[in-house]
Amino acid sequence: MNQDRLRLDLAGLAEEVTPVDLRDRALRTSRRLGIQRAVATSAAALVVLAAATGTALAIRPNGQGPAPAPAGPSVTSTAPPVEVTPTPSPSDSASPTGSPARPPAALAGTRYYLEMTDTRAQIHAVRAGSNQVVHQISYARYGCEPNTITVSPDGRRVAWVQDSTDNGTSGVLLAATIGKPGAVRLLDDVNCLGTRPLVWKNGDQLLVHKKTREPVLFDVAANKRINGDPSLERPAGRPDDMADSRIWSADGAWMAVSTEDKSYKPFVTDGRRTYEYAYTPPKEEAAHWGGWEARSVSLDGRYVSVGWEGTDPSRHDDSFAVVDTTTSKVVDLPGSGDIRSILFTVDDKVIVKRAAGITVLDSSFKPLGTVTESASVRAMRLLAYVP
Repeated sequence: MNQDRLRLDLAGLAEEVTPVDLRDRALRTSRRLGIQRAVATSAAALVVLAAATGTALAIRPNGQGPAPAPAGPSVTSTAPPVEVTPTPSPSDSASPTGSPARPPAALAGTRYYLEMTDTRAQIHAVRAGSNQVVHQISYARYGCEPNTITVSPDGRRVAWVQDSTDNGTSGVLLAATIGKPGAVRLLDDVNCLGTRPLVWKNGDQLLVHKKTREPVLFDVAANKRINGDPSLERPAGRPDDMADSRIWSADGAWMAVSTEDKSYKPFVTDGRRTYEYAYTPPKEEAAHWGGWEARSVSLDGRYVSVGWEGTDPSRHDDSFAVVDTTTSKVVDLPGSGDIRSILFTVDDKVIVKRAAGITVLDSSFKPLGTVTESASVRAMRLLAYVP
């Protein structure tokens, strides 16, 4: 009886139970979890967007769109800054937004040139392609003026000897401020013969020789002669002052002394150190000239540029070679073409003026660039360079 009742109960229970496919259940569970993850991802993205725009959004748990913002005070949240790098389009890549940076000019300063005619001299200031006449000097033909006009290393002053009545051998030393009219009378009976009768020691001091062959160092700014300067002392064993040619570096620190008396070596000195050197000019040219002398000195006194001395009394600003005063060796200068002058500058450059233009070198003679000169300027004498 009990067993029969148990069978009936079990049979009824079996009819009420619906068979379940476990595989289908697993698939449904997986889909449900995927939907929940998608909703969570969308919610996170909307939260970031809301933070960036300052808008509050409510995400519905059933995966629908954002609900309207709830009423109440608004809250602004500051999101961390995000750097966005847009992908450039082909047109952007082909058209740069700015012009490329221009390389620095090899000579950014002012070059002073001398142009001479039969009755007038003009000083040209050339800078960054511009060419301006900044000073003019009138004179009688074949007088002292053409042989003596010179510009100070700082470009502020011009000095010259005005011809007197002794047939162009001496005159009155005059000086003026470049660009301003008038001139100051400094000294009488000043010699105007020789390759370089007036030589600047610095922007204020000028070395001249009297008609009596006496050397005079003159302070142009103060309008008085300087007495007792060591650079005027006669070198030992050299009785003739006129035989000694003195020039200074652009800063006035080093002096180079050359002499026609070949029994003594030329030298450079800064008052504490002295370097004697020797130089033999090219034989094929030497016969046409009366010797050579230093034309320009480097800031450290190690190098001098040399040029010919003419057999006539006219000026010579040219130079053709550089000599190492510590070794007496000739420096191999880069570039090609005939050299007209070599100038050591106050900013430690070397200006090599050639027939076709200017080559600019650093203090170790490595090229820094070139400067193109117009045809008219190319024929003029380069007197000075001011950075």
